[in-house]
Amino acid sequence: MANEFASLIQADLASLTNAAADLSSSAIAPAAQFGALAGQAGHAGNASFSFAQSMRDAVTRVNNDDAMAAQKMADVDAGRSDDLVGAMLSSQEASLSFSMLMQVRNKVMGAVDELIKLPL
Repeated sequence: MANEFASLIQADLASLTNAAADLSSSAIAPAAQFGALAGQAGHAGNASFSFAQSMRDAVTRVNNDDAMAAQKMADVDAGRSDDLVGAMLSSQEASLSFSMLMQVRNKVMGAVDELIKLPL
């Protein structure tokens, strides 16, 4: 079982490394363009970055994970399922994704506070 966890962790690390490499190789838009890009984010097929939409998507994913975990736990409690391990893992994943979302929120709020403190 420890080998399974180690291989999962290594796969996640490789995925994160690849994602970081993709980010470092992509062109970064100047800050002045973010206002224009945010207005275009709702159009289908648009590959522009919208931080607000990314955060909405993340909150939606966290909410869906929580709802799925709650359903699995309710199924186990009601006797409709005997997958206690799956329900517990789903619950832990939902908890971790919520914690990660809160950490991102805290970092963003800290950055906003720092920007507000900058002299004009």
